[in-house]
Amino acid sequence: MNRELIFMRPCLLIIPLVFLSIFDLSAGGKNLFFSTEGVSNIERFNYSVERLGSFLGIDAKARKPIKSGRSLRGDDVILGLVTPTSKVGKMVPTALLNTLNHKESFLIYRKDASSPLIIIGKEEAGLLYGCLEVINQNRYSERRAISYQDAPEMVLRGTSIGLQKTEYLPGRDVYEYPYTEDLFPWFYDKDLWLKYLDMMLDNKYNTLYLWNGHPFSSLVKLKDYPYALEVDEETFAKNEEIFGFLTREANKRGIWVIQMFYNIILPKPFAEKHNLKTQERNRVITPLISDYTRKSIAAFVKKYPNVGLLVTLGEAMEGVGQDDIAWFTKTIIPGVKDGLKASGGIIEPPIVLRAHDTDAPAVMKESLPLYKNLYTMAKYTGEALTTYTPRGKWAELHRSLSAMGTVHIQNIHILANLEPFRYASPDFIQKSVHAMHDVYHSNGIHIYPQASYWDWPYSADKADERLLQVDRDWVWYQAWARYAWKVDRTKEEEQAFWSNQLKDYYGIPQQDASNLLRALEEIGEISPKILRRFGITDGNRQTSSLGMLMTQLINPFRYGLFTLLYESEAPEGEMIIDYAEKEFKNEPHIGETPMQVANEIVGHGTKAVQLLGQIGKASKHVDEFQRLLNDVYIHHAMAEHYSYKVKSAIQVLDYKYSGKLGSLQAAVPALEKSVEAYRKLTNLTKDSYLYANSMQTKQRKIPLRGVDATFKHWTEVLPVFEIELRNFKAALDSLERKGDVKEIETRSYVSSEVVLLSDAHFTTLKKGAKLYVDQELVVTHLPQELEGLQAVTVNSEDQKLNGYALKFDSKRPVKVLVGYFNSTDKVFAPKPVLEIDASANDYGQAEAKIRNAMRVQYMPMLDIHTYSFPAGQQELKLPKGEAVILGFVDDRELLHPYNADIDNQGDDLDDLFGYYKETKL
Repeated sequence: MNRELIFMRPCLLIIPLVFLSIFDLSAGGKNLFFSTEGVSNIERFNYSVERLGSFLGIDAKARKPIKSGRSLRGDDVILGLVTPTSKVGKMVPTALLNTLNHKESFLIYRKDASSPLIIIGKEEAGLLYGCLEVINQNRYSERRAISYQDAPEMVLRGTSIGLQKTEYLPGRDVYEYPYTEDLFPWFYDKDLWLKYLDMMLDNKYNTLYLWNGHPFSSLVKLKDYPYALEVDEETFAKNEEIFGFLTREANKRGIWVIQMFYNIILPKPFAEKHNLKTQERNRVITPLISDYTRKSIAAFVKKYPNVGLLVTLGEAMEGVGQDDIAWFTKTIIPGVKDGLKASGGIIEPPIVLRAHDTDAPAVMKESLPLYKNLYTMAKYTGEALTTYTPRGKWAELHRSLSAMGTVHIQNIHILANLEPFRYASPDFIQKSVHAMHDVYHSNGIHIYPQASYWDWPYSADKADERLLQVDRDWVWYQAWARYAWKVDRTKEEEQAFWSNQLKDYYGIPQQDASNLLRALEEIGEISPKILRRFGITDGNRQTSSLGMLMTQLINPFRYGLFTLLYESEAPEGEMIIDYAEKEFKNEPHIGETPMQVANEIVGHGTKAVQLLGQIGKASKHVDEFQRLLNDVYIHHAMAEHYSYKVKSAIQVLDYKYSGKLGSLQAAVPALEKSVEAYRKLTNLTKDSYLYANSMQTKQRKIPLRGVDATFKHWTEVLPVFEIELRNFKAALDSLERKGDVKEIETRSYVSSEVVLLSDAHFTTLKKGAKLYVDQELVVTHLPQELEGLQAVTVNSEDQKLNGYALKFDSKRPVKVLVGYFNSTDKVFAPKPVLEIDASANDYGQAEAKIRNAMRVQYMPMLDIHTYSFPAGQQELKLPKGEAVILGFVDDRELLHPYNADIDNQGDDLDDLFGYYKETKL
């Protein structure tokens, strides 16, 4: 286990010691004495004194600096830091002081029952945590010898809040949200901030991350770019005041505020003045853009102390490549240094680099010689929580970052497979933190809200008054913090701890609390198992709690399967399509199988429901208690829905291999039961939840496209599943009457007339056609319906170095057909993938419209993605790497994806499930 810190276990050590008479004591009453020797953060130190003094009922007059005087009494308290000449340190055995070797470590010491209580911190945060320990465990009242040391295992322990919305603002793109009272009224609520910061301190979190696309234009003014400010003067003044308040209050509580931003996003007024887009993934870095960003960062660092930066190099700008390194080393780091120099500061603010859509090891290699206070961060298991046994390439990436000599942070990100329901399984969380240490070699943690990230501060619960996430999901925040502080705790210890927490919170008997905990841990396995064994992606384009279409289960590649989910973020095992093929071929199965999980998730749900039957009523937080129980029933219904549907899918896939109608007939009862379970799920959620997913934009694709906040609730999806069942029965009936005769759908596409404005040329698409001006490779396979389209010839070498931009003019809306090769080799352009690029569907290009569509000589199979453009002059931009432009068709064509199957691999059975209105199921 590669950890930077060594945890000091609590122990008792009694060493005789004569106290010096160095204090001036007031007659009568207890006193709190302190030494400011070695203190550099006086605000945090004073807060520790105030917090402990208030708890002990020691008024301000009895909180005093150390002075010479008479002997101490047993009811006194003494606070100080570890320094070479500390008067407080001389009152504690040297052997104990030597154990305080981490900056957040602390010692609570009392020589004997008649001696004062001494709290010493390695520095101010450790002292604060020591005071918290005395408060939370009421150690002051323990009139006995005490020697208790403690320190965290993880260096950074943080939570995040998004200044984001569930939908896009008019005229803006993803992540573009200025800080205003209209958009974020909660941001200006000081009482809410204090409530949240106190929650963080109680759980000993030390970093708060604020996520936003481009926050600088709401928080700083630039002399050289005054027009870049995105808010009015009154709002700007409020932003200055509230951000200053937040950072000051966070600092008192031992918390760094870390402001996150994406690259490269420009403020709307700046972009408009310079005729630029606010976001452009393939943007060329210009001196103007670099200068503006550098000065924004410098002004921010100068203005706000105790603030760091979290940088996402990829996603909004093109990911892996030299541009990432140049932007980080020549714009961002210099900006931070400029701000630090201007402020006169000497402590480098932390900069956290996200390993998202970028070659983080390469960036760090170039950056560490320039700046030392660097950290790395990567998603634990994508935008989901899927397993505590991560492995494969993703684990290798984490380990490589951990080995660079800086602290590597685990990002528990979005949780698209958990929302909107409560997730309160301490056991799963503890095992996940073990994996962070043991598998990823990581030493920091960054927790997203458990659900409804895009709707902060509210949860998705339907209630008379919106519920706050910080209240509803208290177990979530407490569990991650508890295990980030110390992970090695016994099962018996944890069951006793969490049962007591539930008992006290809900006012229920101990046995009821124990049963409730067991029920929560049973359902805690359901959502992770569902996604890791049946899902399409670990990203938030899939809303797992809404279910999946049959075609998504039997033909996942049609929906852009993100294979890392199976290769790294799940135990070794099989996909549904693999399982069905092995069953037909009578081959042995490997690891965790779909049928195994289909049975296990129902077992978890059934056990949880049975445990609820043994639980009585709550006497505290009664409404919340009922909502929690309802979530257990919801998980049971969701598990049954998935289980039956997976079993039906396996029967359908058997038909693919056997050709026996009996396989399809056997699929019907299970599919019917899956719909029945979904009706139950719908009934349980219709009056208890406002939505299933808090991101309600065009990025959502699975189970159904969620543009304009559609298909966000189970009541909207139930009719789709009912029609899916009806269509399947109709198709089966037709097959029973017609036998195995299959109707072939004929297609034919006609080229739309466009005028090329770039230096490019058309070539007629056909077998033998050359698509490259610099290579002799020719088309070897293509479907008949594509023949005759006017493809555009490209220079492959130039593409690989610079990407490709094609300007054209069309009198009608068109779709541009772009062929991406099915290979992850960097010589090929990366496909548009929403997991790493939020703009990957801005033109409808995220989904492959024609799969297995074409082959070019000696090249991998090619899928066709389409980019939709309105009439007029337009520009298509493609990333670096080889791709081909195969023609232009009317935008009303290619509405539904299909498999051209030019290698004759067989029908994918999708037609058995027909359409829901205009959507092909």
